[in-house]
Amino acid sequence: MVTRVVTQNVVGVKTAGQAVQAVRQQVARKVAKPLARAVRGTLGLTGERMSRVDTAWLHMDSPSNLMMIVGVWSLKPGLSLQALRERVEQRLMLYPRFRQRVVEDAAGATWVTDSNFDIKRHVVVEKLPAKTSAKNQPSEQQALQQRVAELAMQPLDRKCPLWQFHLVEDYQGGSALVVRIHHCIADGIALISVTLSLVDGGTLPPARRKKDAAANPEDWIADTLIKPFTGLAVKALDATGTGMARSLEMLSTPGKGWSGGVDMAKIAYQLASDSAALALMPDDSPTRLKGKPGISKCVAWCEPIPLDEVKAIGVALNCSINDVLLACVAGAIGHYLRQHGDDVDGQEIRAMVPVNLRPLDQAWKLGNRFGLAPLVLPVGIANPIARTYEVRRRMRQMKGSYQPLLAFGLLAVAGLLVKPAQDALLSLFGRKTTAVMTNVPGPREKLKFCGSQVEQMMFWVPQSGDVGLGVSILSYGGGVQFGVITDSTLCPQPQKIIDAFEPEFTKLAWLTLMMPWGES
Repeated sequence: MVTRVVTQNVVGVKTAGQAVQAVRQQVARKVAKPLARAVRGTLGLTGERMSRVDTAWLHMDSPSNLMMIVGVWSLKPGLSLQALRERVEQRLMLYPRFRQRVVEDAAGATWVTDSNFDIKRHVVVEKLPAKTSAKNQPSEQQALQQRVAELAMQPLDRKCPLWQFHLVEDYQGGSALVVRIHHCIADGIALISVTLSLVDGGTLPPARRKKDAAANPEDWIADTLIKPFTGLAVKALDATGTGMARSLEMLSTPGKGWSGGVDMAKIAYQLASDSAALALMPDDSPTRLKGKPGISKCVAWCEPIPLDEVKAIGVALNCSINDVLLACVAGAIGHYLRQHGDDVDGQEIRAMVPVNLRPLDQAWKLGNRFGLAPLVLPVGIANPIARTYEVRRRMRQMKGSYQPLLAFGLLAVAGLLVKPAQDALLSLFGRKTTAVMTNVPGPREKLKFCGSQVEQMMFWVPQSGDVGLGVSILSYGGGVQFGVITDSTLCPQPQKIIDAFEPEFTKLAWLTLMMPWGES
């Protein structure tokens, strides 16, 4: 039925833009709008319906993994609680989502304004253990890491908006700020946009129109499945638009026009290949990093590596910055496994890497608009140069893939299902994945927040199902920051992985300098 609806009356359109618009109008008029009106009328709900993808993230919480994005800032000089609350009220409250709580029902969930909103409940003071002269006392950074790990497993109050800021007023001569935001509110790219609106001189979000607020429940099918597909397909094939219109026409008349539909054939072949690759992915390598996670976390991060040095190595090896960094990640994990007596020769582990699926200028609208791309890390290659080139080869193979979009579609479908069926569908990623990894380019210059300079910035996205390892790479202020969050049962000492990042990078740098550059 849906195929018939979305392909009617698109015959004769001349451009891809007109084709997309025609499809969206048909879906909204004949499927989504009547369905949404019926649900709201039956349940008597007011507010904004949560998208199906965001609903999937809402329901993904488990005893081992809470679906929270957790961030840490270190600031100098110190920040006061009053200044923090004032800035949050002035800037963050411009996003209506941060004043809304979630009301669930049989058909999904609704964002409803919290009439009892209290800033004091959401911006709180955090105390680290008092400093003593004891020999075994953890350092300030270790104490903060322990508290961040505890907060990563502390559920947010479902009766209130799903976010909280924790201020450590006295930390290393300044302050530390721990931020917890449920993934159903927004993805990492959107939250970077929110971050840039909070800092001194930050850009505020555009005024929200009524159309923006009402579009989500009616247009989720078109926005989630059809519009991203057509947009990415046109971009990937560099089509003029007429080819896409013909492709949509052929969906309604499958017996005609296929001989000239080269573009459609390419898209269909790529989709079929990527669908098969996603569905038939083998389970990941059995290492000590895989297994049944427990109910506690460990967190670690390192000092930044100079970004200019990473760029220089990338230029020398004809690799991207991303290739260099991911090769260092693979080397650090391989070193950790060898250190614990594991034989990793020829071993690989799979990491799910979030891929942004929306224009960056739309990030302020929040919500989740990203797919997941499976990246196999060659942890068994000991030679840093060979490992970097292998990562580069695999990254190039991923370009033009529709797997992130297909994964996004799976999340949209998961949002429609009851919890047991959703868990079964999403366990696909857990069985086949060891880690979730993010690599986000942050601001090149250090930011100021309420007059204090943000010295370091780090965040982690959650792991779902039985995945017990999260790796975060963030470039900020001229440096690259590495952070790891792990399940304490599977990896009780993530600092040992962190401690291997810089040595792996140093080995890669030295070997790059020793290569025979004068020879062809």
